[in-house]
Amino acid sequence: MNIKPNIGIINALIRITAGLTILTWCTAKLVKRPWRDSYLFVAICAAMKVAEGIVRYCPMTAFFEKCQQMPQQSSGEQDSLDGMEGLTDDVFTDNPS
Repeated sequence: MNIKPNIGIINALIRITAGLTILTWCTAKLVKRPWRDSYLFVAICAAMKVAEGIVRYCPMTAFFEKCQQMPQQSSGEQDSLDGMEGLTDDVFTDNPS
């Protein structure tokens, strides 16, 4: 897997700043109420944003760019990105029950 930077310098600095700010807030809240799991989840998400800013790679941005580069099928079939191949939104006229 080739990981190359896919976000800019300004975007990385914003991610680092916002991530550290949210991480500081969560740490202060976790000191007062350590039994709350929601603060721990937000702290993990904030740490992920700091890491994305440091390495300048965002997996979600890479995923969306990869989906945009997929060639469109000219046969009229719909692309199924969620792994549900073969399922369509066809309406059945008869009721089998």
